[in-house]
Amino acid sequence: MMDGSLQELLTIARAVGWGAAEILLATQQSDLEVQDLADGPVTIADAAANDYILNTLHANLGTEDFGYLTEETYKLQPASDRLEKSFVWIIDPLDGTKEYIQKTGEFAVHIALVHDHRPVVAVVACPAVGRLYFAALGSGTFVEQKDGTIAPVQVSQRHQFEQMIVVTSRSHRSDRFNQLMQQFPCQTQKSVGSLGGKIAAIVDQHADVYLSLSGSSAPKDWDLAAPELILTEAGGKFTHFDGTPLLYNREDVTQWGGLLASNGTCHDSLCTEATRILTAIDG
Repeated sequence: MMDGSLQELLTIARAVGWGAAEILLATQQSDLEVQDLADGPVTIADAAANDYILNTLHANLGTEDFGYLTEETYKLQPASDRLEKSFVWIIDPLDGTKEYIQKTGEFAVHIALVHDHRPVVAVVACPAVGRLYFAALGSGTFVEQKDGTIAPVQVSQRHQFEQMIVVTSRSHRSDRFNQLMQQFPCQTQKSVGSLGGKIAAIVDQHADVYLSLSGSSAPKDWDLAAPELILTEAGGKFTHFDGTPLLYNREDVTQWGGLLASNGTCHDSLCTEATRILTAIDG
């Protein structure tokens, strides 16, 4: 697929991202119907945004050339529907459901297109602040405001550990993660709700590092596919602790193991340190 085609797909994804953002904001004004399922709270907003995204992508692009993987529907469809496709849309209609319910503003919409297990188009919309981040492979990352203003974004150049800021969750923090953070070279922490919001903080230069340890709340494909490309096209890096890339649209959609996102300046040494500290903790 040529660059022009990626740009056309990105244009569609941007419009869908803004549309989903509007649905989430409108639904938030009404009474939220919360179903606390095993995987976390689900609201009518998740379903409404999910239906809108899928229906619009289906109408524009069909299902012959593209597979679809969304948090809301992946258990309802045969895995073969997406595993047989080389191009798959990976969607999280509402990243940060708890934040959405609590009305903190820290929630996002993720829409990514992956080709052969790697992201090539990405949109992360942050509805409460009226910002939408978008990227296509090889074309950089941009942020679009509600008024249509578009500007490129680039990660920070901070490279001294004591100056680097780690963006972390308010919830989802295991004892093992806390032990890792106590010994991690970068000690300044900033709490942000959704994963899309965390990566937005890095590309906006408000933070520099994000770590994930799979535990009871290991991230899934839809948590990471769009944020990863937004970060890497803005100059950052996102890998497993051992430096290997994240792969998407496999049978198991859980991203196991230690993952590290950064502004890229000291990525390898931070990965090495995280591995060393964990080995000592687990020893």
